[in-house]
Amino acid sequence: MIDLLYAQRIFDQYLDQFCREDEKIKLKIVHTQGVIRCAGEISARMGLGAGERELAGLIALLHDIGRFEQLKRFDSFEPSVMDHAAYGVELLFGERKMIRDFIKEDTWDHIICEAIARHSSYDIGDGLSPRALFHARMIRDADKLDNCRVKLEDKIEVLLGCSPEAAGSQAISPEIWQECLDRKSIHSEKRRTKMDYWVSYIAYFFDINFPETAKIILDEQYVQRITERMPYGCKDTAQKMEMLCHMAIEWLEKLAMTKRDDI
Repeated sequence: MIDLLYAQRIFDQYLDQFCREDEKIKLKIVHTQGVIRCAGEISARMGLGAGERELAGLIALLHDIGRFEQLKRFDSFEPSVMDHAAYGVELLFGERKMIRDFIKEDTWDHIICEAIARHSSYDIGDGLSPRALFHARMIRDADKLDNCRVKLEDKIEVLLGCSPEAAGSQAISPEIWQECLDRKSIHSEKRRTKMDYWVSYIAYFFDINFPETAKIILDEQYVQRITERMPYGCKDTAQKMEMLCHMAIEWLEKLAMTKRDDI
């Protein structure tokens, strides 16, 4: 049995070693709770049973556990300084076996481990059972869905390390723009300019998995609202962002009309 309230109390105790007033730490704490809510909303729209909803909630709670140590050590979200997903898996399933602090049963260990390990990868990859694949897709969708809120509410200075005006005046790198034209999410290591980072926050809509998630994004007009948040001082960037916005909406509208494969 998964006791999500108990697991949340243990997680809160884990956070005591980090500075909760730090802007980036605070952002990730709020994000974690947001991903739990998003996983719950997607699960409810799917009509999942209590067991699957609780498992999705536990994965959401633990998916970014490695981020906090990354921020403590490096004060950076950059994947080049630490693979937070791999570190989270090591914390939970390595020698320390911290997962047992959150849940005593090992029934779902494989699913939890694989979902966390793959939640921030460029793609999910192969070799997963249908149930593990479902939950890997679920956490990726829930993560992106709350990141929509993050990109709308948190300061641009915290997200990008510069003012909105400075970011909006920059160009989009040709390689990044080609990935957008190919309807693909952005390889993080290819980002060069601050605008490349902002573009990646729209292009990740091409990696949404479930029709239910697509419908939420469309209902909330997240694509338009994130696109419009930035003042584009560069004319070419402004034109490309308008085009990208239309492409992402079209992609999501098609996904929203598809039938989901159940687990």
